[in-house]
Amino acid sequence: MVLRPGRKTTIMRSFYAAQSGKMIHPLQLGNLSLPSNLIQAPLAGVSCAPFRELIAEFAGVAYCATEMISAKTLLHRPLRRYTYKSPREGLLSFQLSGNQVLELQKAAELACGYGADLIDLNCGCPVAKIRKKGCGSKLLSLSTTLAQIIQGIKSITTAPLSVKIRVDGDSGDRFNTDVVKAVNDAGADFLIVHGRHWTEHYDTAVRLDEIASIVHHSAIPVIGNGDVKDYPSLQKMFTTTGCAGIMIGRAGVGQPWLFQMLSAQDQGQTYCKPSTAEIGQLFLKHIQGLVELDNEIIATLQARKLSKYYFRAAGLPANLQAEFQYLPHFNALREWIGSAFLSNQNR
Repeated sequence: MVLRPGRKTTIMRSFYAAQSGKMIHPLQLGNLSLPSNLIQAPLAGVSCAPFRELIAEFAGVAYCATEMISAKTLLHRPLRRYTYKSPREGLLSFQLSGNQVLELQKAAELACGYGADLIDLNCGCPVAKIRKKGCGSKLLSLSTTLAQIIQGIKSITTAPLSVKIRVDGDSGDRFNTDVVKAVNDAGADFLIVHGRHWTEHYDTAVRLDEIASIVHHSAIPVIGNGDVKDYPSLQKMFTTTGCAGIMIGRAGVGQPWLFQMLSAQDQGQTYCKPSTAEIGQLFLKHIQGLVELDNEIIATLQARKLSKYYFRAAGLPANLQAEFQYLPHFNALREWIGSAFLSNQNR
C-alpha cells in the first residue's frame, strides 16, 4: 500500500506525544485542524443536539457525531432530531448510512447544508434490518461498492470524510485487508475502527491487536474506538494500537465532563468532577433540551433510559433509579431530580 502525504506527520506527532508522555494533542483530519484527538461517538437514541451541547460546554473534544442517519431518510423524511445543529455546540460529523452512491452524495450535500463539518460513512452497524439493505456492517464485505461510495462523496464535498468500520475478530471473515486498502485508495480522510466484530457484544473485549494492525497498514489516520472509559483505558488504547486519536461512546453519557477530565489528567492535573447537585442540573438541562427538540412525552421516555448514566455518575443508589421510572411528566421529573440529587450531594 502506498503511503499518502500526511502519514509521516501523523506518525511523528504520535512519536513526539509518546516521548513527552502526553497522549492527547491536536490532530489534522483532512482540511480540519482540531484542538484534540478525542472524539464523541455517534450513539443511537442519545447523540442528538442536547447531548452534544453538554459535551461542548465542558470542552476537550475534537468534535461530536450525530446519531446514524439513513441517506433515504435524510432525503425524503428529514426529522429535526437528526438534522438540528445547535449554535451552542462545536464541530459536528453527520454519520450517514446507505449503499447507493447517488443517494449518499445528495445526503452528504444536505448534511453540509444542515451544518455538518465532517461526514462519516457507517460500515459498522450490526442491526439485521440495516444489513439486509446492504448497509452498515454489510458494506465490509462489499469493498468495491464501498470504494465507489467514498469516491462519490469526496467528489461533491470538501468536508473531511471518515469511514467507521469493525474488525474481523474470530468470525472467519477476512475483510479488513480489502476494506483498509479500499478506504485508503478511494480517498477517505481517516478511518474509525471499532475493535469488535459486528456479531460481538459489549461483553467481548475490544481487539486492540486488530486495531494496531489496521493502523500499521493504513496511510491515513486511524481513530481507535471501544472500551475507553477512563485515563488508564485511554492509555492502553493509545500505547497498544498507535492510533492517531480515540472515539469514546457510552462512557460520555451522563458525564459530559469526561473529555475535559481526560485532558486534565493527561497534563498531570487533578480534576474535580461536578458535585451530585451539579450533575442533577446537567441531567435536567439534558431533558429540557430533549423537550424543546422533540416533545415532553418523548423526552420523558428518553429521560428514563438516560437516568442510569446520570445516577451512576452521581453515585446514587439503584432504588432511586427504580423510583424515577414511574415519574409521569417533565414537571415531576424536574421536582424529583432537584430533590434527589440535592439531598444526596455529599455522596
